[in-house]
Amino acid sequence: MRAWLVERRGERTQESVSREAGISQNFYSSIENGIRRPSVETAKRIAAVLGFDWTEFFQETDRPA
Repeated sequence: MRAWLVERRGERTQESVSREAGISQNFYSSIENGIRRPSVETAKRIAAVLGFDWTEFFQETDRPA
């Protein structure tokens, strides 16, 4: 699980983040749960929505935010 991503999402729902990022809620959930890894383009869109550097997706997957 990417606990750091859940923390970044805060009070927002997976649905709202996924909608703004232009991906399905199921895909976002899979990314958050560490089942799938986003493409660079998707990582950039999610990071833009949540306000962090997209390269965090490609560092260690379970670390403090």
